[in-house]
Amino acid sequence: MDTFHILVVEDDPDINNLLCRIVTDAGYDCRPAFSGSEAALLAEQYTYDLVLLDLMLPGLTGEEFIARLRQGKTMPIIVLSAKAGTEARVNVLKLGADDFIPKPFDNAEVLARIEAQLRRYKKFSGAAAEKVLTWGDLTLDRESVSVTAVGKEITLTAREFEILALLMAHPKKVFTREQIYQQVWGEEYMGDDNTVNVHISNLRAKLGEKEYIKTVWGIGFKMAETVG
Repeated sequence: MDTFHILVVEDDPDINNLLCRIVTDAGYDCRPAFSGSEAALLAEQYTYDLVLLDLMLPGLTGEEFIARLRQGKTMPIIVLSAKAGTEARVNVLKLGADDFIPKPFDNAEVLARIEAQLRRYKKFSGAAAEKVLTWGDLTLDRESVSVTAVGKEITLTAREFEILALLMAHPKKVFTREQIYQQVWGEEYMGDDNTVNVHISNLRAKLGEKEYIKTVWGIGFKMAETVG
């Protein structure tokens, strides 16, 4: 069984130690970082399968760290923050985070969300799935976890990659927001359209000016019929 490597970025030593204990007790490898600047250095030096991230950090803020990491890394990022409200959550999702857990948090919930993220992050290397998907000049490679549009490589987050793979695997099917959420997040849909909408918006922006993803008003999303 592969050992998953998790970077825990939290400036409070007690919370950092608690998160590392949750991670290591579950059989994962944990490396702590106590500032955004230290985390950025570690992310350049080592490969991680997931990041647990506070937002209010010395050095680089959590938001700045996400923006920097997303320039070339696709591993899931779970934000744990005392910043409350929909605006804070939407902001970090737009930056490229994959999940948001408010503080104070429940230990069991943190572990469950870590496990869910790792399952989805690694599933694309499975032999059962078609390795390479194409739609017009858009290509998605599950094995290398890469996407190219008009020959240009596009950097996506793990969630964005999964959404695109779902749509490209069934290009004629219209997926509701509920179906996308349940397939990609693997959780019960609670009627929050904002989460799916933000990820679709980010995905479209990264894919460029061409309309690869079509909105079917009142229903959901599908691949556009023509992308030429």
